Amino acid sequence: MFDRRRIVAGLGTIFGTMALATLVPRNLWAAAIKPDDGSALLVIDVQNCFLPGGSLAVKDGEQVVPVINKIAKSFANVVMTQDWHTPGHVSFASVHAGKKPFETIDLAYGKQVLWPDHCVQGTDGAALSKELAIPQAELIIRKGFHKDVDSYSAFTEADGKTTTGLGAYLTARKINRVFVAGLATDFCVAWTALDARKADFETYVVEDACRGIDTQGSLAKAWADMDKAGVKRIQSSDIA
Repeated sequence: MFDRRRIVAGLGTIFGTMALATLVPRNLWAAAIKPDDGSALLVIDVQNCFLPGGSLAVKDGEQVVPVINKIAKSFANVVMTQDWHTPGHVSFASVHAGKKPFETIDLAYGKQVLWPDHCVQGTDGAALSKELAIPQAELIIRKGFHKDVDSYSAFTEADGKTTTGLGAYLTARKINRVFVAGLATDFCVAWTALDARKADFETYVVEDACRGIDTQGSLAKAWADMDKAGVKRIQSSDIA
């Protein structure tokens, strides 16, 4: 015989659980991700040129700084990157007669978006934001310092073969999981995440710790490419 009281009690538990799931934020309902010694936070290009008033300011770019500062406290391993261009860098529209920022040209390694002059070596625009508060950061990778090759990814320059050394560094430190945050989502963040997956790192992008430029559909394409590659999207609140 069925025990009606037990059935009713069981249904009450099920529906109560469902109701609780709709009321409790996802990061509290699901197990939070706890960074361990095999995890590293990669903070990408949080530099003055990409912040308000900069020559290539990313809309709402300043909003990533407090989010990054907060999640960085959970990581023992943090690497930061800087765009570090020479004057007259090949990626600058100003060095190509008749070209404007955000137009594209063909270079030996493929399509190149042309940018306003930005993050020139030694300038204030190239400096990391003074609002970043990550004293435990162990390494700063400078990229884009070869005059004839752009560099978005923290791992590999735009020619697809010149490495920054980051992959070897992380492997030597026995890092197997990376979390990517910073600027801009559709360029340096996405290229970093995609290269991390190519190097077999478990890869997360902290969505609310990034902001995009979104030129000619670049943001939607970047997310589609990352999803296809197995990059996992999370929010800062998902990190313990």
